[in-house]
Amino acid sequence: MTMFGTNQLLVDKHVEFIQNLDKKQDGLEYWMTEHLRVSGIYWGLVALFLLDRPQALDHEQIISYVRGCQNADGGFGGHTHHDSHLLYTMSSVQILSMLNALDQIDGKKVTKYVLSLQQTNKQTNGQTIVCGDVWGEHDTRFAFIAMAVLSFFNTQDQLDTNGIVEYIRGAMNYDGGFGSKPGGESHAAQVYTCVAALAVAGRLDVVDRDRLSGWLAERQLLCGGMNGRPQKLEDVCYAWWVGSALDILRRRHWISAEKLVEFVVSAQDEKGGIADRPGDVADVYHTCFGIAGLSLVRYPGLNEVDPVYCMPRSVVRRLGLHKWQDKVPESWSQ
Repeated sequence: MTMFGTNQLLVDKHVEFIQNLDKKQDGLEYWMTEHLRVSGIYWGLVALFLLDRPQALDHEQIISYVRGCQNADGGFGGHTHHDSHLLYTMSSVQILSMLNALDQIDGKKVTKYVLSLQQTNKQTNGQTIVCGDVWGEHDTRFAFIAMAVLSFFNTQDQLDTNGIVEYIRGAMNYDGGFGSKPGGESHAAQVYTCVAALAVAGRLDVVDRDRLSGWLAERQLLCGGMNGRPQKLEDVCYAWWVGSALDILRRRHWISAEKLVEFVVSAQDEKGGIADRPGDVADVYHTCFGIAGLSLVRYPGLNEVDPVYCMPRSVVRRLGLHKWQDKVPESWSQ
């Protein structure tokens, strides 16, 4: 019996669920989600690595496929012959890193692509925005991704880090949370991207730690699950978005790990996979972030996940990316 009682994670069923995802090619859903193929591989691979079943998928096949998603501009699309986007570039770099194959792509091309998407707005106090693609959408997710991706290649110093930090600072609200851009409503997923970006940049001093920690802790509901904003339903994925931010802030103990585990485990499908909440259909996205959330609270048997890069700590350490921890304010250890 552990501190989490009898709440059992169906490890073998989840591995089987992930393995079967690419075998359902006769279904409409498979083709309707073509644009998410790279993301799906990343979600599945993270779950398998944390479950300590990294060999459950064919690594060489994955590496070959992901390399085929890189375009001439250096970025990656969500599937072969799809336009480049920062979201899929991040997932591709993470996948190749986990499979120890990052040296099979040209880091200079990736760096050039990422740098092409930053824009300095001289009319808003020198804030630098980062777009998700050539079409110009921008928000705080892409600010984090740009810094994270370039850190894999040790080229993040080529970004306008100060300008990006000011953009993130501008997205901070009175409640301590962060929105998708300055003026946007605080949202737990955006909080993760902003806090993680500041961690990579070594600028966690920007955060109002107590106020933000309180806002994040309030996301846990009586059922044990968490929501992304006030007055919203609980959702398994926020075990990661909320939990990771609290972990970076060194405030993981501000929530009930036992209640969270109970909620995530209750959202499992007996045939494998985890849904957004009990009774709904399981999918690989919630399976990944449910397991990652359990890893954050040290569920027994799971490998530890890094709260910034959402990959196993062992991989992050091998790449030398764990050094963000050295930049956490000393006072936060208290």
